Amino acid sequence: MTAPTVETLIPQQLPLALEMRPALARADFMVANCNREAVTWIDRWPEWPVPALCLYGPAGSGKSHLAEVWRARSGASSVAGSDLIGADPDRLLGDDTGLVIEDADMAIDETVCFHLYNMLKERNGHLLLTAQQPPSRWKVRLADLRSRLGAALVCEISPPDDDLLVGLLIKLFADRQIAPSPQIVAYIVPRIERSFAALTQLVAAIDRRALAEKRAVTLPLVRSVMEEKQ
Repeated sequence: MTAPTVETLIPQQLPLALEMRPALARADFMVANCNREAVTWIDRWPEWPVPALCLYGPAGSGKSHLAEVWRARSGASSVAGSDLIGADPDRLLGDDTGLVIEDADMAIDETVCFHLYNMLKERNGHLLLTAQQPPSRWKVRLADLRSRLGAALVCEISPPDDDLLVGLLIKLFADRQIAPSPQIVAYIVPRIERSFAALTQLVAAIDRRALAEKRAVTLPLVRSVMEEKQ
């Protein structure tokens, strides 16, 4: 991977507690061994052999990114698993033939989920679920829903290797209009917890520090942030 050129960025504004909007297009997603199978199934849509696909993996692993890619391609709507509680399946789905249910292994209305699955199947539509655990580990009491989930495609997104960590680190900085030097990337990768969530949190902390102190993102600044987080 070609290292980015070093750019000096000295923000003029004060840091605000604003949610960043990362690039979520298919071309922005980095394919590696840990997510290749999931990407393959997203790319194969609508040629799925069954109505449902579940993507599972740790927080920040890219499940929502891929779900958004699929939602944009399929025209599906998207809801959180908790939105199903007490919901009217007909009103929730409307005329759609695709649905994303995020965090489906958290709080969920099993009866509503079962009806949504059946409605989509009748329409030759598709359901995409994201979760941190595979469906086989969900505490599903409704036998009919458990049967449907047992027949779904299931893809794990596992923790990243070094190559993906480097690529993801550069992307996370780029989402915040920061171009890290090769020295910064080389310093972070061997010292960071090998998880997407840890990398995301670190980049956010570095960005906040740079904004608060009105400094460029330099190796000393990065080193200071990481030492404080230990």
